[in-house]
Amino acid sequence: MRERARLIAEAFERLEARDPHVPELATQRHRRETELRLQKETLQLRGDVLTEIEQLRGEIKAETQPVKVHLLKWLVPIMFGQVAVVAALVKPV
Repeated sequence: MRERARLIAEAFERLEARDPHVPELATQRHRRETELRLQKETLQLRGDVLTEIEQLRGEIKAETQPVKVHLLKWLVPIMFGQVAVVAALVKPV
């Protein structure tokens, strides 16, 4: 048993000597932790983006309201004028 442990330890030492970055390799646990952290950050960013979108919608709605009122001021009289012109043209002479 000790001989086997010694052989495994030597194998790891040779592996580390050949490639010094082996201890830095990500384990399955590290990968899963990173994945969970990224999912959490993604959800947070999605929430932030949705909040900003809702704020912009509110701002746009507030900015377009005066434009709608201004258009109605012009459209309603124009529509009545068109009806009057059509009625005058259709009226028998």
